[in-house]
Amino acid sequence: MLIQKGKALALVGNHAVAYAVKQAKPQVLAVFPITPQTTMLEKLSEYIDNGELKAELIKVESEHSAMAAIFGAALTGSRVFTATASQGLLYMTEMIYWVGGQRVPLVAAVATRAIASPWSIWDDHQDFVSKRDAIWVQMMGENVQDAYDITLMSFRISEDPRVMMPVMMGFDGFILTHTMERVEVLPDSVVDEFLPPREFKLVDFDNPLGIGAVATPDNYARYRKKAMEAMERAKMAIKEVMAKFEEITGRKQYGLTECYMCEDADYLVVGMGAWVGDMRVAVSRLRERGKKVGLLKVKVFRPFPREEVREALKSRKGVVVFDRAYSFGSGGVLSLEVKANAYGLTTPVHTIVAGLGGKDVRPRDIEGTLEDLIEGKLEEERWLA
Repeated sequence: MLIQKGKALALVGNHAVAYAVKQAKPQVLAVFPITPQTTMLEKLSEYIDNGELKAELIKVESEHSAMAAIFGAALTGSRVFTATASQGLLYMTEMIYWVGGQRVPLVAAVATRAIASPWSIWDDHQDFVSKRDAIWVQMMGENVQDAYDITLMSFRISEDPRVMMPVMMGFDGFILTHTMERVEVLPDSVVDEFLPPREFKLVDFDNPLGIGAVATPDNYARYRKKAMEAMERAKMAIKEVMAKFEEITGRKQYGLTECYMCEDADYLVVGMGAWVGDMRVAVSRLRERGKKVGLLKVKVFRPFPREEVREALKSRKGVVVFDRAYSFGSGGVLSLEVKANAYGLTTPVHTIVAGLGGKDVRPRDIEGTLEDLIEGKLEEERWLA
C-alpha cells in the first residue's frame, strides 16, 4: 500500500482522539464528563448531532454506568468507546475488571490525572497505572499525533482474534488533552481499509448463554491462565498492527518500546507519556556536550515489554527511570517494572519520582538528573517534590 499523507489539522489532544474515534465508526458511546476529558466527549456529541458519526450516545449518570453500558453493547457485537480520568476511572473500576476478565474487545481513553486526596485536577499517571492488573492492554501517547494514532490502532488490536480484550489509551491530562499541535489525520477511506467494521458477536441470540457465571477454583485459575497467555500473544499482534499502521502512514511506530540514541549509550533515561519529549530534548543537549546518554520510551505498559526492556538495559553503566506514579511502601511503579526485568544484570537502576499532581518537570531537570547519574551522585530513589 502506498503511504497516505492525509491532511494536517491543528487539534488539541481531546479533539484528535475524538476525530480518531469518529473515523473508527463505533456504534455506541457512553459518556460522563470529567476534567480533563470533557471536551473530547463534547466533540463526539457534536459529530453525532451534525451527522458525521452515526452512533448511539448514552448519557449515563456515572462512570460505573458508562463502562457497564459499553460492556453490554460490546457483547452484542457493537464497536464501542468511552473515556474518563482520575476519580472517574476509579468509579468504573468494578466494571473495568468485569470487562477485562470477560476479555471484551472495546476501547477507553484515559486523560491521565492525579488521584485524590488531596484533590487535584492536574496530570500524573496514578490513575492509569492503577489498572495494570485488570487484564487490559495499556498504551501511552507521547504527543497529540501519538494519541490519534494509538486510538485508531487500539480498536484493531482490541478486536484481533489473538487478543480479544479491552485496550486503554492513556494520554497526559492538560499537557496533551488541551495542547494544540499539528496532527496528520488519515483519509476516511484509508481508515476504513485499516479498520473494517466489527462483524463478530460474543452473544448468539439464537443460542442464549449466561455471562459472568460463578467459577470453581479450578476453572477460575484456568481462565486466569488463558488471560495471561492472551496477554503474551497480544505483543505480536500489537507489533503487527503498528507495522501495518507505519506502512500506510510512513510514521515510525517502533513497537512496544522506542530507543533514542541508545546504540552507544552508557546511560539511559526511561519514561512513558508526554514528558518523553522533554527527555528527548535533554538527551540531545547532553549528547552535544559529549555525554553518551540515550532514551528508552515505554509505549506499551501492558503487556509489559519485558524482553525489549531487558535487552535495552544490558551493558549500561546506569539507568534512571522517571515515574509519575508511586506504589506507597514499595517504589515508583514504572521503576519496579524495569528493576524486575533487570534481575541478574549488573546495571544499576535508579528512580526519580516527579511530576506528581502536575508539578512541572523541565528538560533541565532531566539533564541535571542524568549528569548526577553519570557522576555517581544519584541516590537509588529521589523525589523532585
